[in-house]
Amino acid sequence: MSSSKSQSNKLSNNEEEAEDKLMLRLRNIYKEYSSSQDNGNHLLLNHIVLNNLNLDIKEGEFVTIVGPSGCGKSTLLNILAGMDKSYNGEVYIDSKPIKESPYSDRIVVFQEGALFPWLTVYQNIEFGLKISKVPKDKRRKTILHFIDLVQLSNFTDAFIHQLSGGMKQRVAIARALALNPKILLMDEPFAALDVQTRKMLYTEVLKIHQETNKTILFVTHNINEAVALGDRVIVMSPKLKNIKKEFIVDIPRPRKIDHPLIESITKEIVAESEDLFTTINNNNNNNKQEATFNDLSSSSSSSKEAEHNFATPLRLQ
Repeated sequence: MSSSKSQSNKLSNNEEEAEDKLMLRLRNIYKEYSSSQDNGNHLLLNHIVLNNLNLDIKEGEFVTIVGPSGCGKSTLLNILAGMDKSYNGEVYIDSKPIKESPYSDRIVVFQEGALFPWLTVYQNIEFGLKISKVPKDKRRKTILHFIDLVQLSNFTDAFIHQLSGGMKQRVAIARALALNPKILLMDEPFAALDVQTRKMLYTEVLKIHQETNKTILFVTHNINEAVALGDRVIVMSPKLKNIKKEFIVDIPRPRKIDHPLIESITKEIVAESEDLFTTINNNNNNNKQEATFNDLSSSSSSSKEAEHNFATPLRLQ
């Protein structure tokens, strides 16, 4: 199944006029994986990951996606990044079919920064600009601007092994922004960091979003993180293989990460998420399986550092 077969060359004029503020448009995204089971009958098994998903994201919007493992978060990000092309449905970037959109229009920041250890901070950020044949003088101006934006001016000539985990992720973000993408795709970029470093980077990312007005799609297991950063939180379900519910985070920007509404919206999402494994549980009564799902009964009222997330294993009975 190829996305190129299911996409029209352009949106109609009426659609373009009605949706000229949309940066990303997803229509009926369907993705399945096939595997064979050799039990004497050579059965071909199909596993649906995304079942006709639809989503619109406005220019400059910060949208976060949460859900347990297996709900299709990373698969969706891979489709948008162009790393997975075997799907059905339509993807439009700034009103153009994704096949007409250059890869530089959407850049991914991964959980591990994917930085080159033999290059300095400056050289890592310069790498993509060199490939894009940006003139040297313009490269330098761009690099120094984004190094300053992520507050690493004192580490311009440092090598990656000399940086902390949080600093490495700031380099990765600066490298992505230097290419001036239309959409910044972030795949659990802070998952490997400690709580204090994550909170510091929340503030940094909010500041960067405020200054650049980039459209950001941010995937995470951490519900608090999703609410603290996003304009909207998309909760995905492995049961539905689609979006379960959207939550509007109506907290003004510039935003403080300790805003009291963050906790109340987080609790609302937690309550909505408790049944996500109902179908999995019913279908596996005879199997001992684990799903990555947090004990959602935990509450920050017992600890200011408590977090709600989908990452802690829970034994399904």
